[in-house]
Amino acid sequence: MRILCPNCGDRDIREFYYRGSAQDLHRPNLEDRLSDWHAFLHLRDNTAGEIRDLWYHEKGCNSWLVVTRNTMTHEIIKTELVKNTDERRA
Repeated sequence: MRILCPNCGDRDIREFYYRGSAQDLHRPNLEDRLSDWHAFLHLRDNTAGEIRDLWYHEKGCNSWLVVTRNTMTHEIIKTELVKNTDERRA
């Protein structure tokens, strides 16, 4: 599989580190319940169809990407850079 990095172009998947779902990029606070941390760290959906994942271009530009892909066809639909949290609040 190949991922189109917005900075580096078309790259082999081995250059990237898979982090998981990009649906919720917010981690629990330190004082949150243990069950919240358990869900954040260990529970994953197994969606058939279009999903959004978080990938890190570890052997490239060191950028975090949101990759929209189809789990049934393996088609990558869209790649985009993760926006800075402060920019989203403005």
